[in-house]
Amino acid sequence: MDTPEIRQHPARPTLDPRPLEKRVGLVVLATDHTTEPDYRRMVASERIGVHVARIAYANPTTPENLRRMQPALTEGAALILPDEKLDAICYSCTSASVVIGDAEIEAAIRKAKPAVPVVTPPQAAMRGLRAFGVSRISVVTPYTVETSRPMADYFARHGFDIMSFTCLGFDDDREMARIPPASLVELARQAMHPDAEALFVSCTALRAALAAAAIEEATGRPVVTSNQATAWNCLRLCGDDTSHPQWGRLMTLALPSD
Repeated sequence: MDTPEIRQHPARPTLDPRPLEKRVGLVVLATDHTTEPDYRRMVASERIGVHVARIAYANPTTPENLRRMQPALTEGAALILPDEKLDAICYSCTSASVVIGDAEIEAAIRKAKPAVPVVTPPQAAMRGLRAFGVSRISVVTPYTVETSRPMADYFARHGFDIMSFTCLGFDDDREMARIPPASLVELARQAMHPDAEALFVSCTALRAALAAAAIEEATGRPVVTSNQATAWNCLRLCGDDTSHPQWGRLMTLALPSD
């Protein structure tokens, strides 16, 4: 059989400015089971692309192990669409963001992606709670007491009154991801203090975004979860103001000014 002649078309097609109008970057842990599926549900669309890089992480989930991820943040961010601008980038680890610090994470990521809006889960959760206009909160984490302590200090330092704080004692984020959303509803109901105005469910490993609306129905109060909050923050930064009540009341609100 003869080899066919290959001809190059004389004119190149006109190019769109971008394949998709908006771009969200995600830096996730190597062990993360939950953030990508959550962002496929809540953020990705025909208009918004979600682009992911994973960085090394090894359990157990302790403050020391979480802090070790800091040097990898710049390299991880640099791997997401190199030399192209993003509309937002999220470092998807709540406990590490608290231990390392929001400002340090932002500085590390901006070495690779200058001027990009950087979103962390605790920062986004704080914005969510402020969007609800609340200050008295209950908190649920899957962590140990040791890893929960910096989380409690973070929210107290930013002016929130923690009426109750419940942790589950897990130190492996892969096991945290296996907690059924229905179990989180019951855990949240039990953990909600009667004087709390809202509940924060911490950890990007938890499938808590799937349970947010059910928790609100069970408790009668607004709920903010780690992945729900960062997804909401990223959507609003991309100019998407669509209401998504199926992911909880937070997804119906505007982003407050810091």
